[in-house]
Amino acid sequence: MNILFGWGARARGLFADNKGPWGSGGGDDEPPANDGGPGGPWGEPPKRKRSSGSPSASAQSLDDFLRRSRERFGGGGGGGLPGFDGSIILWAGLALLFAWLAFTSVHSIAPGERGVVTQFGRYSTTLGPGVGFTLPSPVNRVKKIDVENIQTVDLGSGSSEDLMLTGDQNLIDIAYTVRWNISTPELFLYQVSDPEGTIKQVAESSMRAIVAQVGLQDAIGNKRGEIEARVQEEMQQTLDAYRSGVVIQGVAIKQADPPAAVNDAFKDVTAAQQDAQSYINGANAYAQQLRQKAQGDATAFDKVYVQYKLSPVVTRRRMYYETMERVLGNIDKTIVETPGVTPYLPLGEVRRSAPKEGPQ
Repeated sequence: MNILFGWGARARGLFADNKGPWGSGGGDDEPPANDGGPGGPWGEPPKRKRSSGSPSASAQSLDDFLRRSRERFGGGGGGGLPGFDGSIILWAGLALLFAWLAFTSVHSIAPGERGVVTQFGRYSTTLGPGVGFTLPSPVNRVKKIDVENIQTVDLGSGSSEDLMLTGDQNLIDIAYTVRWNISTPELFLYQVSDPEGTIKQVAESSMRAIVAQVGLQDAIGNKRGEIEARVQEEMQQTLDAYRSGVVIQGVAIKQADPPAAVNDAFKDVTAAQQDAQSYINGANAYAQQLRQKAQGDATAFDKVYVQYKLSPVVTRRRMYYETMERVLGNIDKTIVETPGVTPYLPLGEVRRSAPKEGPQ
């Protein structure tokens, strides 16, 4: 606004003063001044002789002309706003112009960001990390997008049930989290109207499709990792078809339980199944132990048979002695070897060691 007032003052200075550059000249309606000299024969003022002028006089006249010119164009407080100088206004305008160009044409993009440039509201290009240059606003505008920040979406929270139908016609309550980030900023901004809402809908649709292909025991058991991987793959394919500019980093199932109304009964069934499995595991362990013992006995018999083939008589006698030692080793016994000789028999000891018979 100050610049406009300055230019208006300059315009008024051009038309406000009718003086010539070398002094005041008479107008058409103003009679010429008479300095008392002799006039012409018809009363006109005497003609002035053109002064040859000295250099100092010419310089003084030039100074007067420049001073009057500055006054006409608002310099020196003659034609501008009171208290303002035209040069100050000019420099202030240049400073504002430079600041506007600097703030709207130079853009600093962080390493984890991308700058989406629009020209009159239409997508133009994408700036990478570093310093980028564009046309000033409002011709070009830049919107910075963080492409490295991992965002999360929670679905099926504990406050509300998210029931899904499994492949064996059972209901299951699932709560899970989806992690994602932006891969293509221009597609994320302008291809899908509601990117976050689209991600939620795609996640729920993919989870229902995968859960419908597995049983209840698989969904709540050891196949959670497989379900998460399949859901992630299904979501990525769908979002790529939408050209959403989003990458799914992972899906994590936080909860997978039967509905609350049958959860207690389901826990009892699960406990009974675990007990049955424990009994089965114990029986299998006992059978494995017997099997290993039988294999060990068979291996020992094979070794004895090899020795028997090498020396049958000796091996047979050794086996006889070992058997008799094993049978008679823990009982009282008396051995009589010489025929016709009656050795001393400790009958008292024999009677004491003999089992007592009960009453007949």
